[in-house]
This record gives sequence, C-alpha cells and structure tokens, in this order.
Amino acid sequence: MSSQSASPMNVSQSSPGAPPGTSATASKGLLLLGLSLGYFMVMLDTTVVTVALPAIGADLSGSLSGLQWVSNGYTLTFAALLLTAGALSDRYGGRKVFLTGLWLFAVFSGLSAVATSMGALIALRALLGVAGALLLPTSLAIIAHAYTDPPARARAMGGWAAISGTALAAGPLVGGVLTDTLGWQSIFLLNIPVGLVSIALTMKYAPVSAPKPAKGVDLPGQISAVLALAGLTYALIESQPKGWGSTEVLGGFAVFAVAGVAFVCAERRRGSATHAPMLPLEMFRNRTLSAGLFAGLLVNFGLSGVLFVLSLFFQEAHHYSAFTAGLAFLPLTLPTAFNPIFTGRLVARIGARKPAIAGFLMMGVGVLIQSASTADSTVSLVAMCIGLLVLGFGVSFSIPPLMTAIVGSVAKEQAGIASGALNSARQTGAVLGVAVLGAVIGGASSVTDGTRVALAVAGLVLLAGAGVVAAYIGRPAKAA
Repeated sequence: MSSQSASPMNVSQSSPGAPPGTSATASKGLLLLGLSLGYFMVMLDTTVVTVALPAIGADLSGSLSGLQWVSNGYTLTFAALLLTAGALSDRYGGRKVFLTGLWLFAVFSGLSAVATSMGALIALRALLGVAGALLLPTSLAIIAHAYTDPPARARAMGGWAAISGTALAAGPLVGGVLTDTLGWQSIFLLNIPVGLVSIALTMKYAPVSAPKPAKGVDLPGQISAVLALAGLTYALIESQPKGWGSTEVLGGFAVFAVAGVAFVCAERRRGSATHAPMLPLEMFRNRTLSAGLFAGLLVNFGLSGVLFVLSLFFQEAHHYSAFTAGLAFLPLTLPTAFNPIFTGRLVARIGARKPAIAGFLMMGVGVLIQSASTADSTVSLVAMCIGLLVLGFGVSFSIPPLMTAIVGSVAKEQAGIASGALNSARQTGAVLGVAVLGAVIGGASSVTDGTRVALAVAGLVLLAGAGVVAAYIGRPAKAA
C-alpha cells in the first residue's frame, strides 16, 4: 500500500522527517505505512474482540452485561475523547501525541492480555479507547503536514481511509482464528508488534510540527460528555440484570440528564482567544450537519449492535467455534473492504443523497432478512448470508456519502470539527447499539428469540435512517 500511496508525490520535494539518503517518495510512503498501521490497529480493536466475547465470558466468569462492557468500554472512551484529542494534537504537535497514543495502546494491550478478572479487562478496554482516540485525529494532522501537495494529500488520505474497511473485514476472522488457536489473550498481544512497527516508522519519518498557539482544552465540555455517555450506557446495560426501576439504573439516567444539560451549557459559551467549546452548538443550525451526525450514529448503532448480537447467536445458539463465527461474518465485512472506492466515485458523480438513501435501505432490509432467518436450517443459513451481504454493501454505500455531505456543508475552517463530530457520533452509536440490543437479548426467554427481536429493532432503526437522509440531506433548496 505504501508504494501506491507514495507514487503520486513530487520527488523533488524534501521530506522533513526523512533520514539522509532517503528519497522523499520512499520516506513519505513509509510514513504513510506507519500511520496506517496505527489506524489499522485502532479500527481492528473495534471488531476483533467481537467473536472472542463468549471465550472471555467463559474464562473470566462474565455475564451478558459484563461482555457488553468489554465491548463498550473501548468505544465509549474512544467516542467521547475524539474531539479533545484533535485539540491536543494542535496544542502539542501531531507527532508527539500520535507516538504517545501508540505507546499507550501497546502497553494497555499487553496488560489486557494478562487480565484475570472482568473488572480489570473492562478498565483496560476503557484505557485502550483513550489511547485510540489520541491516534485518529493526530494521524490525519501528520498526513496534512507531510503531504503539502493537495493531490498527493488526497491520495494519501484515501489510502489511509481504506485501512478502516480492511480492519473491519479482518477483525472477526482474525479474532476467530486467534481465539481458537492461541486463546482470547492473543487478540490483544497482536497489537504489540503492530504498534512497535508503527512507532519505529513514525519516529523515523514523521515531521516534527511546531505546536500551534491552540486554544485550551474544553474540560467542562469533555468531562460532561464522558459522564453523559457513561451514565446512559450504564443505565441501558444494567437495566436487564437490575431492572428498569432499580436505584442504579435510575441513577444512571439521572447522571445522563444532568451531565447532558451541563454539556449543552458548556458548549453554548462564546469562544475566546485562549478557549473555545469543542463542539460549537451554532453548527447544528446546519440541518445537513445535524441530520448527517444523527444518521452516522444510526449506521454504527446497527452495525456494531448486529455484530455483537450475531456473535453471541452464532456461538451460543448454533454452537459455532470462534473461527467459524468469524467466517460467518465474511459476507458482511468483505464489501466494506472494496466497495467504498466505487461509492466515492458514485458520490462524485451524482451527489451524496441517493447513495446514502440506498445504503440505509440496504442495511435495514439486510438486517430484517437476518431477523427472519434465525431458525437452524440450511434455508435460514443461506438467507442469513444474503442478509449479511446486503448489510455489508449498505454500510459501504452509506458512510462515504455522509462524510462527503457533512464536510461539504461547513466552512473549511470547521471541516476538522465536523469530521471529528461524525466519528464521535458513529462511535456513540456503536456504544448504544451494543447496549440497547444487548438489553433486548437479556430480557428474552432465549438467545434465539432475543436475537430475532434485536435484529428486527436494528432493521427498523436503519430504515428510519433512510428517512432522515431523504428528508434533510442533499435536498435542493426551495425557491424563495
């Protein structure tokens, strides 16, 4: 990948981080490889743990809610800290923050592999989410600094973005192979060599960017955002074992409400020369941005929720091994590895609206097909594979148009905040998808019945996303 990404560069342009005797093309290609490996590791960790959940639960005596927290501990902190991580990158320099994130990711991955209790593993997964949040926006900042030629920068970012599809496709299969052969601990140990290679390449080739006179970190907004998301997630996950009327669940909803109000108040403040809200609320007057963020949340609600539900269904109801469960996900994950390239070209030709609507419709139909195919028969298995394939194409048709529509709807100086907000919204959707659909399974009489209802809920949510896109994104302005 690195040679393809480096080929369009201007060879005569010097590379700030290149050692003597290394051409600009080669050094930037190696830099892109290092940055992409870091991003690959972060995205892989969102899916690789999915098929290992039953093995983790059996080994560490974990309940359904515990497994939900293993999945959500990572995505919760990852979602909540993305915007602040971008501010830290501006303040201290992308190279320094990216390397810090890599070292932390490698260390916390090693500690996760030796965790001996569910509580310790959940805490370490949350810390991994913090490290992952440091890597995503900083890698983009380094690319923007290293690739000064706009066409070369666009190609580099395209190669970098393609890694997410590869990681999504590889996650369940890699997780299944490692879990069955070496144990669930190996899915975390895998991050260590990948992280070390990324560290070596980044230290050698990444340019040192001077810290900008950046505005201060929005601590009130950040703290209230984490508390609001954590309170809501806790209430949803613990609703099944503790009951909706329990003190703990009501307390979680109360934390969500109070912290949510505090977040809105913090973000309504006017910016100053030294401080600014991390997500200015006036941006939400833009209906394309608001609808796009909500649609992004719905995409990952369906995708992550379905991955969580089907992983338990395949291994507990059908008694698949972790490896077989990983193979079963291939119809879903393979389209996400190659179809975004076609979708990007389609969006460039006809706009974002129609591809995004088609994507949500395909996702909803694909999940509803699976909901009707939970019986243990050959016909149901074939139908479920078809449903997963349709879902995979739907995901790859919906996400690129949303990114294009959101970034294109704001001023250039707000593009970074808008793209960061979309990533945060998507990860928030992943947290809610696992929490809500997991609660549906926990309240059912059997895993099969719970899976059927949970998939029906996810399918209807995704179809509603098609309505959101149709109503608010890409519609021509009305004549005065």
